[in-house]
Amino acid sequence: MDTRIAVFKGKKVRKTIHKNEWWFSVVDVCGALTDSIDAGAYWRKLKQRLREEGSEVVTFCHGLKLEAPDGKKYETDCANTEGIFRIIQSIPSPKAEPFKRWLAKVGYERVQEIENPELATKRTRMLYKLKGYSDNWIEKRMRGIAIREELTDEWQKRGVEEKKDYEILTAEISKATFGVTPSQYKKIKRLKRENLRDHMDDFELIFTMLGERATTEIHRTEDSRGVPKLKSDAKAGGDIAGNARKQLEKRIRRPIVSRDNFLEQSRKVKKLHYK
Repeated sequence: MDTRIAVFKGKKVRKTIHKNEWWFSVVDVCGALTDSIDAGAYWRKLKQRLREEGSEVVTFCHGLKLEAPDGKKYETDCANTEGIFRIIQSIPSPKAEPFKRWLAKVGYERVQEIENPELATKRTRMLYKLKGYSDNWIEKRMRGIAIREELTDEWQKRGVEEKKDYEILTAEISKATFGVTPSQYKKIKRLKRENLRDHMDDFELIFTMLGERATTEIHRTEDSRGVPKLKSDAKAGGDIAGNARKQLEKRIRRPIVSRDNFLEQSRKVKKLHYK
């Protein structure tokens, strides 16, 4: 599931891809429009009032797991663009009109990306460029995204349905490749809600790609089906990358798994810039 943070006039609004369209956190939208101290309480009261009035707006919401400030994912009321528009109609706020325009723009961009996936790739490249990543790193990251999507498509075709199974298979590859799960890896890099792969260096990205690409090829060669067999393949694919990593570490005499992250590197650059 593709989960991101959107920003509306300085306010963070969590969004995620569900059923091939953007779904937005209703609580975050309420917070952006009302400046309420407790946006969650505001939404609960509004939801109760809408139900009492017999409004269908609440039925447009689905509980989807979004990442909270503590780094954990919790089920959160979300609505698609149409649902959010209807909820906004129920919120008396002078900020509503520009928010509607912003949502319409986001929705239109998503439609464009569905019709022409190359636009999504270009936007992603531009975002990384604006954040200060090098062109060489961006090339590896984009290739890694394509390899990851290819792998998850195989998992879907071969019997994976539950989100937790995707997480289990991903963890299996990571453990075999690096000796740690993604959650353990994030702790090593001192990350919270940030995307782990956005904080990997060249070698970390390369070995991640090798483990996932090898796993995909094993699935196809052996026509694997069902989570147990896919899990076995994931370990085998990860082992291939893990053995290559160990050989390199032995030769260069340093570990590949690093505590370094892009947040720290960007801070160092800023300090040098302002000196």
